[in-house]
Amino acid sequence: MKAAIKGLALGSMLLMATGSTFAGVTVTFSNSDMYADMPFAPWERKEVLDDLTEHFRELAATLPPGVDMNVEILDVDLAGRVHHRPSRDLRVLRGGADWPMIHLRYSVVQNGAVVASGEERLRDMMYMDGLRNRYSSGDSLRYEKHMIDEWFTKKIAPKRAG
Repeated sequence: MKAAIKGLALGSMLLMATGSTFAGVTVTFSNSDMYADMPFAPWERKEVLDDLTEHFRELAATLPPGVDMNVEILDVDLAGRVHHRPSRDLRVLRGGADWPMIHLRYSVVQNGAVVASGEERLRDMMYMDGLRNRYSSGDSLRYEKHMIDEWFTKKIAPKRAG
């Protein structure tokens, strides 16, 4: 058990050294050029990664003082399927087996001690159910953000009070 906690603490320090750090959160993207489903154009890929980082930053802003979250994104499969166009990729959403998936590793550190950690494959097979999603239809990552919010509420928010 002590070895696992030491490993998580070391991993957390490495994440902080190599990732995008904002108040309360460190987000890293491992091998993002190998992700299952990302835009082809480098500027569009950067936009997606930046939007995900910003979303995690917004969630982490709700954490109390002394609580930090480290997230390592291992894989991303965005909602829908891409149809390549000369000027910009077109993403088509059909609601079938094209649901979003994000594979991540995380740890929550409170006052220097790891209080929660794990590896998750977030999926939302019901992503087209518009009644569940609070994000506007103009948000290109609305389904992914909703899925991350649900994970955060179930896995991180209950742990932060401890």
